[in-house]
Amino acid sequence: MSLKVIITGSTGMVGEGVLLTCLNSPEVTEVLSVSRRSVGLKHPKLKECLVSDFLNLQAVESQLIGYGACFYCAGVSSVGMTEEAYTKITFDTVINFASTVLRLNPGMVITHITGLYTDGTEEGSVMWARVKGKAENALMRMPFKGVYNFRPGFMSPVKGQQHLKAWYRVALVLAPVVRMLFPRKALSLNEVGRAMINAATKGYKKQVLEIADIRDLARQ
Repeated sequence: MSLKVIITGSTGMVGEGVLLTCLNSPEVTEVLSVSRRSVGLKHPKLKECLVSDFLNLQAVESQLIGYGACFYCAGVSSVGMTEEAYTKITFDTVINFASTVLRLNPGMVITHITGLYTDGTEEGSVMWARVKGKAENALMRMPFKGVYNFRPGFMSPVKGQQHLKAWYRVALVLAPVVRMLFPRKALSLNEVGRAMINAATKGYKKQVLEIADIRDLARQ
């Protein structure tokens, strides 16, 4: 099966890892990176769509047609943000983008990176977890062919990644220890990317995937 994929967040750590995994996958024939700036990479499978405002996509809609899956990997840290500002990026932007690509590509599958301990009840005291849970639930109500919310924990990068923040490069020194002490809490971004590809081509039994589910799906 050939797969044409839209990826958001390709200039961030998670999105870049998923992008590189897709470019190296024989199942994926084309990748459209939708981001605010270029990923700085040339590859025969890769196209880019630069968007200044994800809440205003009319000018680029023609570039978003013809894709079977969307891997939504964009996101920001909630540190220092108000709930209103975080909701605009983590909920409003996600749902607007998802609604647009679904309208343009009926039958599309979407995978969405949220995070470990996301609050699906939308009622908890932790702001970021509550907002991400709201986004998960809204996506699951939309008529995609498949909706898969990924809740990964610690993720090690794919070989060749460039978009790693300084603090994360430092944290990677401890990665072998983390994997040894907490093997069920760690994933590689290659596993995350493989799981997304398999979700789009094969489906999965759950719409909300915890770490063990992501690892299981990556192996299928």
